[in-house]
Amino acid sequence: MIAFIISAIKIIFLLGFLILIHEAGHLIVAKLCKVKVNEFSIGFGKKIWQKQGKETKYTIRIIPLGGFCSMEGEEARSESIGSFFKASIPKRIAIVLAGATVNILFGIIVYFILISQSGTFVTNEIDSLLDGYSAQQIGLQSGDKIIEMNGKKIQSKYDLDEVTKKITGDQEVDIKIERDGNELEYKTKLTEVKQKITGIYLDDEAKIVTIEKDSAAEKSGLKANDKIIKVNDVEINQDVNKILSAIQETDEEDIKLEIKRGSQNLQVTLTPDYESTYYLGVNLKQAEGTFLNHVIYGGMETKIFLFSIVDNIKQLFTGNVGIDQMMGPVGISEAVAKTNGWQEFIYLLALISLSLGVTNLLPIPALDGGKILILLIEAIRRKPLKEETEINIQMIGFTILIVLALYVSYNDILRLF
Repeated sequence: MIAFIISAIKIIFLLGFLILIHEAGHLIVAKLCKVKVNEFSIGFGKKIWQKQGKETKYTIRIIPLGGFCSMEGEEARSESIGSFFKASIPKRIAIVLAGATVNILFGIIVYFILISQSGTFVTNEIDSLLDGYSAQQIGLQSGDKIIEMNGKKIQSKYDLDEVTKKITGDQEVDIKIERDGNELEYKTKLTEVKQKITGIYLDDEAKIVTIEKDSAAEKSGLKANDKIIKVNDVEINQDVNKILSAIQETDEEDIKLEIKRGSQNLQVTLTPDYESTYYLGVNLKQAEGTFLNHVIYGGMETKIFLFSIVDNIKQLFTGNVGIDQMMGPVGISEAVAKTNGWQEFIYLLALISLSLGVTNLLPIPALDGGKILILLIEAIRRKPLKEETEINIQMIGFTILIVLALYVSYNDILRLF
């Protein structure tokens, strides 16, 4: 019972706080732009607290799953002084943009603080070489700094991995290193390593979260929410690493899986695909724990973190990531409830804040990005859309978002059971 109460408090605080700073962004910029804010509310439904300010009524409502900043002339157009509708287009864009901007900045700042304090950072300096790999064969040495590969600047292990994962087949790579203050250049072919690919994505309890389309897992008949119990007749005891090791290390072409699907235990034969990856064959040095290094590498990690979220959203629209892999309020609540310690909770807070901010800027009606798109159309046309047209556009967008939220929540619930 206590655990349930603590989880509920964490979920309510996270959602309430992120909504608070988002709507506060709208509020502050609206007031700076001399636009009248009639009500600033956290939550929906019945009011449980309110305070009337000089101009704005501040309220807290009983359902902590949203909030709003109600401005004069925002929903129903108004010609009155201080109306959102009468403000200039740049001011209106600034007001709409403010909420997502606050979420993004909060996420970036908090993540930077966390990662710069606790992160371990890997430099571009070679610590050791792997026997038989291309780095050893061309004469790279411990202490060399890899400064460029195929024209791409290398500052950390992440940069090196980003370049090498794009290498295919017998492609030759150009490597520029720094040794004793001198720059040396090499050409080599990276060492090929074949790995088994199943198309399975697991949670920390060995339950399948999702399956890639046309993958070996899909062809074998595996489904999301199947729970892997045995691999090649060996109990895995919910150990995900044990599953991955068993799949990669077996010499058998086919892999026997015992899974639990609902109340049934089923036997499935999985024939993995193979994927070639290419490695230079170096272990890189960890950066010294100086204040400057924490700032520099923390900044690098934060940039990677930000662009990874943008990339995930881009993959959703290109079809590389399915809608069934999205997480809604139910999934987020489960993730929040499972956090251990304040640092993990705050990390998730930063992640969701940044995701919320970036998603909110998508040019979809009913989101802030959709409102900005309508304002840009107004600027190009030099006159606003008809009020009825704008309302219909917003309602269509809102309906799409509600349907999407229900579908995502349905998938979240399926993953729980």
